[in-house]
Amino acid sequence: MPELPEVETVRRGLLPVMEGARIARARVNRPDLRWPFPDGMAERLTGARVERLERRSKYLLAALDTEETLLMHLGMSGRILISGDPLGSFVHDHPAPEKHDHVVFDMENGARVTFNDPRRFGAMDLMATASREDHPLLAALGPEPLGNGFSEAHLVAALAGRNTPIKSALLDQKIVAGLGNIYVCEALFRTRIHPARKAGRISTRRRASLVPAIRETLSDAIAAGGSSLRDYRQADGELGYFQHSFDVYGREGQPCRRDGCDGIVRRLVQSGRSSFYCGRCQR
Repeated sequence: MPELPEVETVRRGLLPVMEGARIARARVNRPDLRWPFPDGMAERLTGARVERLERRSKYLLAALDTEETLLMHLGMSGRILISGDPLGSFVHDHPAPEKHDHVVFDMENGARVTFNDPRRFGAMDLMATASREDHPLLAALGPEPLGNGFSEAHLVAALAGRNTPIKSALLDQKIVAGLGNIYVCEALFRTRIHPARKAGRISTRRRASLVPAIRETLSDAIAAGGSSLRDYRQADGELGYFQHSFDVYGREGQPCRRDGCDGIVRRLVQSGRSSFYCGRCQR
């Protein structure tokens, strides 16, 4: 599933063609994805202007001049692709419709934005902008890891006394929003913390060190366009490249990349997810 860097990369790709532009025509080609679409979604979106295109955790949020906000989630295999961009950022003509093109926005500026999702685990919803923070998918989210609310003091306090493994704690969206399996593994490697260590037993100094490590890991991934492992593509159809920089994720049995360490990357399963770590330098 796309994580924060992938969703942020898609958001940045959509900005030139969606933010400030009007949706000339919205087409909804099926009644649902993971959940049913809201009533009259195509009619409510047609003619609306996108005033702001934002991201909250792994969700894209398009604030409209109709006082509603469109929420979009990519799910396991969702892709949002642009064609016919009049600004010249992309050179793709409008392609022939594909089987899994479930929602299509024809923008007034000539661009087309297509939500394609073969597995249909993605989602879209419309909510009142004024109360969007109360939406069930957003209400319980913790601070953004790249925002001011995610501080060393916050994380130290949030992890204090917790008997859960640090890997599981960092995946708790109430503690920090948007982190997923890949980037937690990579951040734990950067701080030399073993993924199975109990969160509350890690020293205050080491818990605090996770904040800059998480920020740096996410920033590096965004700069590389995210990580393409299966279905993920950027908005222009290109692959992300951060997977070529993984220190541990997916590298089971390979040598540790840390200078001076002769350890081997190992894998363990935590709550049904694979955790990758260096067996020597992560404690």
